[in-house]
Amino acid sequence: MASAQESTDLYRIIDAVSAERIERDITTLANFGTRHTLSDTLSQTRGIGAARRWIKSEFDKISRDCGDCLEVFYQKDFIKKGDNQRIVKDVWIVNVVAIQWGTTNPNSFIIMSGDIDSRVSNPTDYTSDSPGANDNASGMAGTIEAARVLSKYKFENSIIYVGLSGEEQGLYGGKGLAAYAKEREWNIIGILNNDMIGNIRGVDGVVSNRDFRIFSEPVPPTETEQQRRSRRFYGGEVDGISRQLARYVHKTTQQYMPEMNPMMIYRLDRFGRGGHHRPFNDAGFAGIRIMEAHENYTQQHQDIRTENGIEYGDKLEHVNFEFAKKLTAVNAINLASIAWAPLSPAEVKIGGIVEPYAKLKWEAVPGAKGYKIYWRDTTSPTWDYSRYVGNTTEHTLEGIVIDNYFFGVSAVGENGFESPVVFPGGIFRN
Repeated sequence: MASAQESTDLYRIIDAVSAERIERDITTLANFGTRHTLSDTLSQTRGIGAARRWIKSEFDKISRDCGDCLEVFYQKDFIKKGDNQRIVKDVWIVNVVAIQWGTTNPNSFIIMSGDIDSRVSNPTDYTSDSPGANDNASGMAGTIEAARVLSKYKFENSIIYVGLSGEEQGLYGGKGLAAYAKEREWNIIGILNNDMIGNIRGVDGVVSNRDFRIFSEPVPPTETEQQRRSRRFYGGEVDGISRQLARYVHKTTQQYMPEMNPMMIYRLDRFGRGGHHRPFNDAGFAGIRIMEAHENYTQQHQDIRTENGIEYGDKLEHVNFEFAKKLTAVNAINLASIAWAPLSPAEVKIGGIVEPYAKLKWEAVPGAKGYKIYWRDTTSPTWDYSRYVGNTTEHTLEGIVIDNYFFGVSAVGENGFESPVVFPGGIFRN
């Protein structure tokens, strides 16, 4: 539980997010006509080149307003024609990155991303109008707005705000930034990928400005064969690092924005579809997708037209800016909570086989005031029970039988903010 002062800061962050600024930014992005990855890069008013230069100028402006607190730059990779069927000419995939460096753990990063690019029905049509107001000017505008709000604060861990390109052509921007992070040995705490955060009217007729989804994969694709075998005996089928990040966002949202309904979806992404958190998952990093709960497919990846009285196309009129504000606030308070928290324990082990207790051990975390043990029924999606155990690196939960629950440990800072929970990665016997 965060201190009263820090809790007040989170409420201030929520209140500071502006629907008007988000509307202005989505409008600006939509008015570039098309932001297709292969579109014009020379025009000052149309195409992805103009869009990414404008995004960089906004990050630069935010940085000037906070005393140059952001490092803003382009990160790019050259992709040759034919790399896949959607790359019909050579192209630079250019991401726009803004880093707010942490004061204590500058090499540890929590990331918020939106996608710069847009598309119409034909994924290789890079000239037709493709405003991409919801998909994904909404996520990009939310990322810029989060930077405006959080740049007023200082954090222990670093925050990255990024516009990723090439999503519609094959998740290229995420692949490029994940590789860039690997090369520099960055400790990526996780990425909050925002892809469509502005629609409240579903194609199924449901209208809701409170529901949103958090997609997360159960275990990392990088797990070893030994780790996979261990899960058969010790559990952890739904307790990978991305799932813990999803639970963190779910818990923080319920605590500070109880009017919202976060829906944890036990799936990497929508059925058979992809998003820009996936390349980070592929690289072994935690990553989740945050998005609206009720999609409208008449507005996604569609040529602008009217058929049988239905208006197709991803236009401004379909975006609910107040809802985009709410999901931006969800991101902002979770970015802040993780950036203010200590790092998670590097290694957690559990014991208590054929004993009337569960015992956990973990490595000490620099800057942690203490630790909290969580446990839950094996069928529960959330951490339902917890105990703060103080400044120790082991604790025994008497009377809690190890067979009947799953367990985890988080680190707690002097300010009361907690790291994401770590599921035990090993066992020990007394």
